[in-house]
Amino acid sequence: MHDLIFLGFLAALFAAGLRKPFLLVLTYVYIDVVSPQRLTYYLLNSVPISLIAVAMAVGGFLIADKKADVRFAPRQALIVLLLLYCGMTTMSADFPIEAADKWEWVWKALAFAAFLPLTLRTKLRIEALLLFMVLSAATIIIVGGIKTAAGGGGYGELDLMVTNNSGLYESSTISAVAIAIIPLILWFMKYGTIFPPDWKVKTFGFALIFSCLLMPIGTSARTGLLCIVFLALVMFRLSKRKLAYIAATVVLAVAAVPLLPSSFTQRMDTIKTHQGDESASTRIAVWAWTIGYAKAHPFGGGFNAFLQNKVRYELRSADGDAAGVTNDKARAYHSAYFEMLGEQGYPGLAIWLIINLAGVWRMEVIRRRHRDPDDPYAWGGALAAALQSGHLIYLLGGAFVGIAFQPFIYMLIGAQIGLDTYLTRKRGDTIVTAFRPVSTKAVIAPV
Repeated sequence: MHDLIFLGFLAALFAAGLRKPFLLVLTYVYIDVVSPQRLTYYLLNSVPISLIAVAMAVGGFLIADKKADVRFAPRQALIVLLLLYCGMTTMSADFPIEAADKWEWVWKALAFAAFLPLTLRTKLRIEALLLFMVLSAATIIIVGGIKTAAGGGGYGELDLMVTNNSGLYESSTISAVAIAIIPLILWFMKYGTIFPPDWKVKTFGFALIFSCLLMPIGTSARTGLLCIVFLALVMFRLSKRKLAYIAATVVLAVAAVPLLPSSFTQRMDTIKTHQGDESASTRIAVWAWTIGYAKAHPFGGGFNAFLQNKVRYELRSADGDAAGVTNDKARAYHSAYFEMLGEQGYPGLAIWLIINLAGVWRMEVIRRRHRDPDDPYAWGGALAAALQSGHLIYLLGGAFVGIAFQPFIYMLIGAQIGLDTYLTRKRGDTIVTAFRPVSTKAVIAPV
């Protein structure tokens, strides 16, 4: 019965996509985020539903979708360039077999990110994409939030429905993504049209935001706590009543601290010094190794090049006394920035940074351009601010989690490009209309 429910839901989405091809794009988004094939016991495990969905999505676009308003943005070209560069480093990787395993899903994430904006030619489609992304992530976040509220959780102990610790089911990744989508949830609670923001939508939105804030607590992910603090700073920048915002934030923080579990507060205490925590000490050692490796291999070592690292780090007690020296090897980067540097070298890191920073900058341009409440595209300015905030939170979380190729973030970038090209086209149409010459032909009324 469990498998039949998932199978029936996916069958309904595919059937609807035969009439409306864009729904096939949303179907792939759901499959890629939630991975229902990992949640079933047999039926979906034996079918390559991800490949089927993306093939139907691209085929539906090529065969049945309109192409009149399609635009190819510079950032899409950069994503394609990064895809080609990663393909080259994979062919010359230090660990060919392991690199091929990662390349198998990375190229799909990059190719889909380059394709996605081509389909986002209307406001409804942009909103539908972001709604599917938020609700798909919510299927994981709500489960984690409920279990955390019920007293479960702990570092490496929160059960998020699957035992495979990858994708959004990885604790630090879901913590960062959960905080990153909060600005989008707030946008839907004010500007959404698919589900108009009535009391039911707002109630669900606040409940989902509460679940998002519980994720760093349930997973005891230090990255999540840093993302929460950064979210507060980002929202302060956008707040119109800054004094009231500061007061409310302080009150909520003070009220929340006594309710936090001891396992969470003890783990957060390790942020003060990396030498007292083995995990943090390992990261510093791996980052130092990666810098040295990049000096000798400026073009990177291909995917999973970290498997050759050997690190040595010294632990200290809370009093600062030496607590021993540890040797380790094949430790992951635990940082998107060092992941790019070690695997793709300086060129790959540069391309990746340009893609991300250009997105932050373009969203700022749109936010400023459409921040007037009377602007007919004020919703676009607010959405640009939400996308920018989520992107900045990702860039902070990426400093401590190896999520350089996380598909969810590339979907977010695709939504940014789609919003940018849509509003640019509408702005161009408005300018053309405003300067269209008025006919001077005389009109003679009948006698």
